[in-house]
Amino acid sequence: MQNMTRREFTKNSALMGAGLAASNFVAFGGTRSARNADISVFIPLPIQIVIDDVGWWSGEDGHKSQQPFRTGISRNHVPADYQAIVDLGTKLGVRPQAATILCEWDRENILREVPTITWMREKWDNSKWVGPWLDEAADIIRNNQNHYELTLHGVGHEYWQDENMTRAEWADSSGQMRPLDQVELHLDYFEKLLDQNQLGPFPTSFVPTAFLHGFGLTGNHQISMAEVVKKRGIDYINTPFNDMYNAEGAQFGLFGIDSGVITIDRGEDLFDWNDFGERPSGVLAGPTCGLHWPNLLHEDPLGNAEIVDAWVNLLKPYNDKPETILAENSSLFRNQLVHYVCTKVQIRKDKFEIDFLETNTLNDQLSNKQLTLKIESERALTFNSEDVTLSKLKTAQGKDSYLYTLVIDNAKDHDKAVVKFETL
Repeated sequence: MQNMTRREFTKNSALMGAGLAASNFVAFGGTRSARNADISVFIPLPIQIVIDDVGWWSGEDGHKSQQPFRTGISRNHVPADYQAIVDLGTKLGVRPQAATILCEWDRENILREVPTITWMREKWDNSKWVGPWLDEAADIIRNNQNHYELTLHGVGHEYWQDENMTRAEWADSSGQMRPLDQVELHLDYFEKLLDQNQLGPFPTSFVPTAFLHGFGLTGNHQISMAEVVKKRGIDYINTPFNDMYNAEGAQFGLFGIDSGVITIDRGEDLFDWNDFGERPSGVLAGPTCGLHWPNLLHEDPLGNAEIVDAWVNLLKPYNDKPETILAENSSLFRNQLVHYVCTKVQIRKDKFEIDFLETNTLNDQLSNKQLTLKIESERALTFNSEDVTLSKLKTAQGKDSYLYTLVIDNAKDHDKAVVKFETL
């Protein structure tokens, strides 16, 4: 990533078919599907929505005047822009991550105390952005926790040395973590701004600003960024491995474990960071549906629903495919992704066998023992197992086939389990 660009992913111009785009994502993990003559069993790839740069009130991209890269839109933000995130989550039955910047939520100008956080340094004055809209947006966030996850992104998005803006807040352009004392201060003030606005506890997930991040130790540091944020309660980092320092250290291809924190490859987004008011198209290339806030919004806030509905129309079919599933929240997303990469499945006559051996080595990364399977069959089936608990059976009947969504609960930590099926 160049020093003065936001991100330089190329658009996915060679997308093929109705499923996932061809990419390195299909190269990792165990056996994710098994087939016989008329039955197929899938460990579906989970998809989570992550929306960056939420929290600005100014839409101005200020980097040419040593201010931050904001959202780059032609208007300021309003509470309706927060409601758009909630509406997307509600219509899809999921909890999108809102990767949040908080400096323009500073009601008391406390950021004067940390000059590296803002372009005004000791003269920081946020009075322009203090008004009733703060309370309106905070109410939207607080009252919609099932469909809005506030995620750590940053305080000022960049890092100021003297009068110069440099990219980015948590790491420099090579992915080397900023001075540890400054990182800790920035995290302290993110929490202070949460408290000022009663936005809830410190987040459990993190999207590094400008996607500048290092996996493991960087520079002369004796502690990784993952370990620093872990002490604050962060247990999940989402960032493109294409830009991540030491990406080769990620042990499982799609994800790695860094100081006990799962770090997941975001891959490529469908839109550039400042595409605004456009209806989405294309095919997802991995487990994260990554957006930047402008990608969800309309030039007229009253028209936000048009863009939200277009995203719903694009994403909803992924729940109907046997190979994919929309993750309801971050916890279920992480669980399913670990299974997608590590768990194996095979069909033998009237049963399918699930191999949890590798997955069980990562039990500390799982919030529960549940795995979702999808079974495609030409005939109506029933399922039973003596090894695992079967629940939440959902059936979708097509013209010539059935698609079952089945939740498997491996509460007894079996390394291998058998699920039997028979014609109804």
